[in-house]
Amino acid sequence: MKTILAVETSCDETAVAVVNSNKQVLAHEILSQTEHKKHGGVIPEIASRVHMEHLGNLIRNAMEKSNLKFCDLDATAATSGPGLIGGLIVGTMMTKAIAHVTQKPFIAVNHLEAHALVIRLLYEVKFPFLVLLISGGHCQFLIAQNIGKYIKLGETLDDSLGEAFDKVARMLGLSYPGGPLIEKLAKRGNGTRFKFPRAMKKRPGCNFSFSGIKTVVKNLVRELKMSEQDVCDICASFQECISEILLDRVKNAVIMAESLNIKINNFVITGGVAANNFLRRKLKEHINLNIFFPPSNLCTDNAVMVGWAGIEMLQKNYMNSLNFAPRPRWELGSC
Repeated sequence: MKTILAVETSCDETAVAVVNSNKQVLAHEILSQTEHKKHGGVIPEIASRVHMEHLGNLIRNAMEKSNLKFCDLDATAATSGPGLIGGLIVGTMMTKAIAHVTQKPFIAVNHLEAHALVIRLLYEVKFPFLVLLISGGHCQFLIAQNIGKYIKLGETLDDSLGEAFDKVARMLGLSYPGGPLIEKLAKRGNGTRFKFPRAMKKRPGCNFSFSGIKTVVKNLVRELKMSEQDVCDICASFQECISEILLDRVKNAVIMAESLNIKINNFVITGGVAANNFLRRKLKEHINLNIFFPPSNLCTDNAVMVGWAGIEMLQKNYMNSLNFAPRPRWELGSC
């Protein structure tokens, strides 16, 4: 059995986990930074400082809860990209320091791969499988062929889906993060009242574009008095639009996979936006594949997914030098 201490500091979550190869999460500590709410989005410098302030205590707490000593670990792992470079440096350097002192291997984990692989901690999902990664910073389709081996089928041409949720929420006067609030208000809204552009729908491929939606919302905010019902209807119409775009793109992604002679049976939807229950329900109703979602607490950024990715890499002897430099941009194809 292998055990890993994992750290996640790529954005505004400071998280630490201890995970083993028996698929046990021995500890998981997470601090969600609230300092960014008043700014309406993540401020990189603030995020880095908060990571520095709290990471040491979170590591100490995680090790105590796991009832392990550092010498009991088989490796350390950290999200080393992509992400905000300040946070990546904090997490990677701390984790490398522990690896150096304990003479244990260090594993640099790609944040996107961690999102893709966490489902294998929970279910027996065999390679290859289709991945839709929808989060605050990323929106793309991937075929996961093996550990470190991915084919990107399509991605957003502008905003990520999580970014679109946050920007629409901001225009509606809602606080950050916008996704949960939009989902909540949409339950009281009429999803057919407003017609948002279904960008890229019925076009070949599976790229996305969400920037046009912002223009429609901006115009509606100018035209309407913005009653509470108006806000709810915009939220509901926005979600309805997003669900139609996703459904159209998923069908194209399956076609693209088949054109590569890759038979897809399993479909994994992950990332922060995958916690949206309306989108989950729509995709389950209309997609004829075995669909897997991580639980909501493992959709958003967390250290459990980093630890499990580290376990998968350690089992294949994929380890990194302590000279590995964090990467603010890191395509999965180059893992």
